[in-house]
Amino acid sequence: MTGPDMSDRVFGTTLEGLGGGVPRSAWISAIAAMVVVVVASNVLVQYPVEARIGGVDLADLLTWGAFSYPAAFLVTDLTNRRFGVAAARRVIYVGFLIAVVLSMAFATPRIAVASASAFLVGQLLDVTVFDRLRQALRWWKAPFVGSLLGSATDTTVFFSLAFAGAFGFLGVGDAFPGESAPLFGLLASEAPRWVSWALADFSVKLGFAALFLVPYRLLMNVLWPLATPRPV
Repeated sequence: MTGPDMSDRVFGTTLEGLGGGVPRSAWISAIAAMVVVVVASNVLVQYPVEARIGGVDLADLLTWGAFSYPAAFLVTDLTNRRFGVAAARRVIYVGFLIAVVLSMAFATPRIAVASASAFLVGQLLDVTVFDRLRQALRWWKAPFVGSLLGSATDTTVFFSLAFAGAFGFLGVGDAFPGESAPLFGLLASEAPRWVSWALADFSVKLGFAALFLVPYRLLMNVLWPLATPRPV
């Protein structure tokens, strides 16, 4: 991503109208990565983790989507760092539109609507926070805090719209998420299973936000923003 590749020279070096000077190959790669992550997560969130650890039934805690979706924040943060906030927002918007269409084919309409809403709000918040903190002395602050706030928002919006009874007008879903179960699969108090899923999902996202600091750190000096950073 440090310079134009062969496809850039053949088809035009940049997508000025859409990418704001972003090389074609980088633009397509970022959108493709975002679409794959979102569509895969929309499918995987419908499948609880069927396993037990001691007396804990993980199906009461986690869906497989919790492990794939955090990669979306890595994509936007790296795009933001290399090409700036405007390009990162364009990746979100275009990835959002494509992912919504594809999700309708692979997930229920309610899951697709919930995912699209959560994705748009959470990712845009992450990009905004990252942009404000990108000049912080501590290199990890922008990606971690952005992912933290974006994940909290994304989790709240998605699980509420996808499974809460109050949003049943969005479509009929599987009864399993709404059934009462011990909170976290352990506690005496009970709650709809999707509440435990949401709390566990957010915990996993926090873990991945920390884990993804490793590839971010390795790539951050290569993926430096083109434009001069604005003072904060």
